Amino acid sequence: MPFATFKVPAGTLTSEQKEKIITRTTDLYAEIYGDFARPNTLVLVEEVTDGGWGIGGRVLTLAAIEAMARSAES
Repeated sequence: MPFATFKVPAGTLTSEQKEKIITRTTDLYAEIYGDFARPNTLVLVEEVTDGGWGIGGRVLTLAAIEAMARSAES
């Protein structure tokens, strides 16, 4: 059974965006493994509470993610 997990900051995705992740991931697995994989594909969109993860030994917050995104855009 194909399985994918997406960990995202809590409160940053709408229901429609989560549905898009699930639908597109399922489509991708079906494209790779064949359509028989579609009904058995499990996609989990897991929301992580603010400050509930880290990178490089530092706690990662939504404010930090937004700051990184802004600096990448400029």
